[in-house]
Amino acid sequence: MEQAIEEFVGLRRLAVVGVSRNDRKFGNTIYKELKAKGYEVFGVNRSVEKIGEEKCYPDLTSLKGMVDGVIACISPDQVEPMVREVSSIGVHYLWLQQGAESKKAVELGEKLGINVVKGKCILMYAGPVNSIHKIHRLFNKVTGRL
Repeated sequence: MEQAIEEFVGLRRLAVVGVSRNDRKFGNTIYKELKAKGYEVFGVNRSVEKIGEEKCYPDLTSLKGMVDGVIACISPDQVEPMVREVSSIGVHYLWLQQGAESKKAVELGEKLGINVVKGKCILMYAGPVNSIHKIHRLFNKVTGRL
């Protein structure tokens, strides 16, 4: 999984599926922090037109050819259809943020040739690692979970 993580954080154009009108949702935190780190980030949510002043896309199909990787911050029951959409737009990198994992979705992703990262927080790996994520990263490194 380490290679998949390194490859994923090396991508520069990412979609975050699950951004929200609620600024406190973690999808929004990921979206904002990755933008601040220099990534080109696109928000995806069919019910939201804008994230701040930036356009939000209704689906991944709207981003075909524009992104190299997808981060999912949605409920596990919504992930499997999204994995099919990731494949249909030719993206081969998917990060299932903690809480978005589904065994079926992971198996489907792998079957479709998608590099799937699961059970990890993107903000602990996409550098530079700041704030509380820096502490979590250190703790996981010390305890051998990183």
